[in-house]
Amino acid sequence: MKDTWSLDILYKGYDDTFQKDIKAFEKSVKQCDELAASLSHDNEKETLVNILKTMEEMALLHMRLGEYTALRQSTNTTDSQTAAYDSQITRIASSSSKAIAAFHRYISETDNLDTLIEQDEFLKDYRYLLHTIKEDGKYLLSNDVEDVLSKMNISGGNAWEMMHSYLTSTLEVEYKGETTTLSAIRNLAYDDSQEVRKEAYEAELKAYDKIKDAISFSLNNIKQQVLCECDLRGYESPLAMTLHQSRMKKETLDAMLSAMKDYMPIFHKYLRRKAEVMGYKNGLPWYELFAPMGKTNTKFTIETAKDYLISHFSPFASDMADMMKQAFEEEWIDFYPKKGKVGGAFCANLPFVKQSRVLTNFDGNIGDVVTLAHELGHAYHGMMIEDHRILNTDYSMPVAETASTFNENIIMNAVIEEASDEEKLVLLENQLQDLTQIMCDIYSRFLFESEVFERRKNEFLFSKDLEEIMLNAQKTAYGDGLDPNYLHPYMWVNKGHYYSSQLSFYNFPYAFGGLFARGLIVKYKEMKENFVPKYREMLKATTVSDVEDVAKILDIDLTSKDFWISSLETAKKDIETFLSLTENK
Repeated sequence: MKDTWSLDILYKGYDDTFQKDIKAFEKSVKQCDELAASLSHDNEKETLVNILKTMEEMALLHMRLGEYTALRQSTNTTDSQTAAYDSQITRIASSSSKAIAAFHRYISETDNLDTLIEQDEFLKDYRYLLHTIKEDGKYLLSNDVEDVLSKMNISGGNAWEMMHSYLTSTLEVEYKGETTTLSAIRNLAYDDSQEVRKEAYEAELKAYDKIKDAISFSLNNIKQQVLCECDLRGYESPLAMTLHQSRMKKETLDAMLSAMKDYMPIFHKYLRRKAEVMGYKNGLPWYELFAPMGKTNTKFTIETAKDYLISHFSPFASDMADMMKQAFEEEWIDFYPKKGKVGGAFCANLPFVKQSRVLTNFDGNIGDVVTLAHELGHAYHGMMIEDHRILNTDYSMPVAETASTFNENIIMNAVIEEASDEEKLVLLENQLQDLTQIMCDIYSRFLFESEVFERRKNEFLFSKDLEEIMLNAQKTAYGDGLDPNYLHPYMWVNKGHYYSSQLSFYNFPYAFGGLFARGLIVKYKEMKENFVPKYREMLKATTVSDVEDVAKILDIDLTSKDFWISSLETAKKDIETFLSLTENK
């Protein structure tokens, strides 16, 4: 079993097939331009079909080419050839923006859209897409302005994002007389030794000093670009734009955040207890957030991780277990950290080839197995949507983390239930670490990004300003659970989610996904064997329905605080169990 992924299903390198598709992509963009120039309302049904089929052809080529270069670059950000091709693909794609704007304007100006949809089976497949495009029409700018915005983004937001990725992935961290990568040093947060955890934390903070000023310029310019675009399009705020693009109501976000605030004190109580058990009197230092409380003797290889996941997911859904086996055996996963490889983990769905690709920085701990379960949850989500037409394969940010976090809950609940008494506390605390991340850390990121957007309207935020905002956000979110003398002022440097001009507030979706998943576990226990078919139906609907309508498939009202409370009650019970188990420690 190989420990790197294979991208051969896309291309076997920058060979003749790749070059042929580059040319085909350029041709498809020109076909878009030609169609856009000839649009007429004389035969609207035929025109709508032509628009969608032309967009399908271009989207398929863009996805295949773009995913290939993005995946290659994620494992080697120093590859100049890949960076050049990635820029070329972005440039070609951006040149279609004027035509796409014309297509969207045509659809938004088609008055009898529902009547036309009912007359054609192909159009029925795109009912939801056509309606969302029509709804988005009020935010469209002129075709020329859309074209300029797209092209300027190449040397604007996209370039700043690439710089952040490059600087963080190539950053050398000095640790104990040697140099290591940022991913490797952050993995030491899970080390058994308190001394190692603290020294790694200090080395990490010191390393950021080398790049923090450059990264601050990235963040400022990306956020300024988003603010300008919001103003041009007529959105009330970047958050309003994100919610609209996410097909999610503000009432849903408000209900979730309100419930989170109500339950935050119980998480602070967990952090204080962990601090007490570890001998700290002023709250938990940041570098101890992921400190193991006790030991598990389990260390995983790739092979044992595969067997572990398959055995635990087979009882839930055999098709998921089969997909996991395929992912391990058919080289879907790139496992180990290395210099030039991006940190963290992600899953890239490739529905057009009915596969996915998963990147991790595997170190053999139980947390790495949970990460694999999480990312393979994304892959399962991708499997549920792979039979949709190509333009119906994008799910919105909030539901993007649902299947992945549901998998986390499945695996952790099973592991804790099966564990010996000695290991139960360790595993439960591991789960609470993750829960605290989606509650406190994600809330701090939401607060940070909100303030950055607000202040960026009138000022440039230097590194010292961003550090202060981040520390204040952490103090609010973590309360008295953390030692205020040992926080993390550079989390804004570390987290890549802030560095996209096309995707703001990629923080609350993690809380949404985590809490929605826990709520789904409650439903699973209620519905038993009737749950899985509805769950599959729900995942399939995520690309062709609003967020609230997706949840209704399982009779869930996301705008009701009661649902979020039902989810958080399960977290409260876990924390109460932890408090009971550690009462005399």
